[in-house]
Amino acid sequence: MNQDSPARILVVEDDEGIGAGLVRALDGAGHDPIWVRTSAEATAADVDEVDLVLLDLGLPDGDGLDLCRQLHDEEPDLPILILTARSTETDIVVGLDAGADDYLIKPFRLAELLARIRALLRRQPAESPDVVEVGDVRVDNAARRVHVDGTELNLRQKEFDLLSLLIRHAGTVVTRDDAMEQVWDEHWFGSTKTLDVTLASLRQHLGEPRSDQSRITTLRGVGFRFEIPDSRR
Repeated sequence: MNQDSPARILVVEDDEGIGAGLVRALDGAGHDPIWVRTSAEATAADVDEVDLVLLDLGLPDGDGLDLCRQLHDEEPDLPILILTARSTETDIVVGLDAGADDYLIKPFRLAELLARIRALLRRQPAESPDVVEVGDVRVDNAARRVHVDGTELNLRQKEFDLLSLLIRHAGTVVTRDDAMEQVWDEHWFGSTKTLDVTLASLRQHLGEPRSDQSRITTLRGVGFRFEIPDSRR
């Protein structure tokens, strides 16, 4: 996306009041919204010309999770932000596993939504080194690819960004506040549950379902540290 041009945002929302409100808000924020009301309309849209998707899950012609998976399969780098009333932690995990990059529960504050959109549209920091290797984990920031012991992982956008941040600071602590600021948004004021869910999913991708076996150590109340192999306990 050219940062001097409006972001093209596909809004998939069947509720007339919410959809119209989102279009007005996005217009007012300088974006270029495209509003569709069904899964079929979203599927027919030219998603390779879209910069971000706002996706409701309760669509009249199907479950939005199926649409999320389809969009992610077609355009793996396309940011998807789910907007839904489904609010349990299981719902959030299922949504993120379906390919969403973020998850916002209705009713939501407009300022928080716009902050999350800014975060999803933001590019990888230019000062990040192209390739970082720690132990058997190799992160290629330029290509946005991750390999573990030679096997490529299929990470969502925020999982990649979080891993990139942690591995660039391997051996030192990244605080929760720093992770939220650098991976999500510097003006973030919402729940940090998304960080915990993203970290848990990242650990599973790394093949580490148990936290005591993880390459990533959690320091309760402080943050996280990507361990350099020789420094592991």
